[in-house]
Amino acid sequence: MTDNTVHVRYLVDDVQAAIDFYTTHLGFTTNTAFPPAFADVLRGNLRLLLSGPTSSAGRPMPDGRAPHPGGWNRIHLLVDDIDAEVTRLRDKGVVFRSDVVTGPGGRQIVLDDPAGNPVELFQPAGA
Repeated sequence: MTDNTVHVRYLVDDVQAAIDFYTTHLGFTTNTAFPPAFADVLRGNLRLLLSGPTSSAGRPMPDGRAPHPGGWNRIHLLVDDIDAEVTRLRDKGVVFRSDVVTGPGGRQIVLDDPAGNPVELFQPAGA
């Protein structure tokens, strides 16, 4: 299969809230929407699958463990001006896990979507 699209699945508590968050704040567009179970949103070559508790991805595993949102694995979105993005998102009430940190490759900050899934905004060094 030759598909340049990257597919990432996030478990969410509320599919509609996740659609609204990603399309309103982070520049995604809705591809399909079947709340409360599932939706997928697109940004460039990223397809983000938003799976609610009633989706097949939300069902308990054979050993009884139940999938849930959150954790630290995250999508990584490039931005041109991290300070402006942080200000814009904070003004909209978006919750951040950290302040902007600087490393040799650039500057980054981690925010939470409505279900607590992390999203990293990253401005490469020299940008």
